[in-house]
Amino acid sequence: MNIEFIGLIAGFLTTVAAIPQIIKSYQTKEVKDISLFMFVAVVAGVALWLIYGIFLGAISIIFWNVVALVLDSTILIQKIYYSQKALDK
Repeated sequence: MNIEFIGLIAGFLTTVAAIPQIIKSYQTKEVKDISLFMFVAVVAGVALWLIYGIFLGAISIIFWNVVALVLDSTILIQKIYYSQKALDK
């Protein structure tokens, strides 16, 4: 089995885990139980993984961290946006 295949599967599983949270936050507009600090740290960590993958030339690391950066940034933006809207009420 090609080791890159394992990386692609691992990246898929860990990355798509964010999708249910994005959907739930969008539907409910409720984010009070989401940790701002955690998602700032996750987005920063994913960005560093992406840089690392670029330096290694590792396709699975690059691809899935690009996707994860988009998804995790979406959750972070939802957290900031919906938290601000809740304060404005």
